[in-house]
Amino acid sequence: MEKIIRNVIRCKNCGDIIESKYTHDFVTCKCGRCSVDGGKDYLRRCFKNSTDDYEELSEFVEDNNKKSED
Repeated sequence: MEKIIRNVIRCKNCGDIIESKYTHDFVTCKCGRCSVDGGKDYLRRCFKNSTDDYEELSEFVEDNNKKSED
């Protein structure tokens, strides 16, 4: 399982790089075409037209502390 280190996207329209730093930190680029949310807990993306509106820049690391399910 992967752990989120940075929750970041770049808007392909205005070029803004936006980052959600904590849970429910909903951030929108200056042109309003895309948004990011979730901090290090989850990835949420909002966009005006399609996923082609943004470039994914988030960073992850392997989380080896996953509990086994028996």
